[in-house]
Amino acid sequence: MKNVNKILDLLEETYPDAKCELNYTTAFELLIATILSAQCTDVRVNKVTAELFKKYNTAEDFSKLSIDEISSYIKSCGLYKSKAQKIKVTSEMLCELYDGEVPNTLEQLIKLPGVGRKTAGVVLSNAFNVPAIAVDTHVFRVSNRIGIVNTSTPEKTEFALMEVIPKNRWSHSHHVLIFHGRRMCKARNPECSNCPIKNYCNYYTNKTV
Repeated sequence: MKNVNKILDLLEETYPDAKCELNYTTAFELLIATILSAQCTDVRVNKVTAELFKKYNTAEDFSKLSIDEISSYIKSCGLYKSKAQKIKVTSEMLCELYDGEVPNTLEQLIKLPGVGRKTAGVVLSNAFNVPAIAVDTHVFRVSNRIGIVNTSTPEKTEFALMEVIPKNRWSHSHHVLIFHGRRMCKARNPECSNCPIKNYCNYYTNKTV
């Protein structure tokens, strides 16, 4: 078993500013921003939502817009037609079922169109302070590359990480693993020589044997 707490301690020291990099002021804004972030950078999403949320930032607002109207605002995020449809239907469901409010349980969130376990985890941990590990491409790659877990899918990674990471560290571990994946442990050409956790990393150990 890896010394998971030591790895997390070192990553927290390296990235003291690790946090959600999507801009939002409400749970609903975070939900929409996270849906938009699929296969898109947080920087791009923040540029889009900076303008979008000035005009529309509630479920009621978006439920009244057409899919084409939503699409016109989010085109630069990629997959915009699919995302616009999901945002429209999700907003309608929130109005019908939850008086326009975002629910605070995983079971309720994943019933919304466009909301999988990752998106639900982001919303739960950041908007509601509910312990969760949202597994995006960075968390999946980094945790398996290091050897904290050995899994084949993001969902399996989520459950495996929940087993080895103390619950009180779930939410923040998500952020430090993302920061490490974006800044150092990149998909191509990871910066192993500068890595603070290289001595705990399977990838580095196998590479230097």
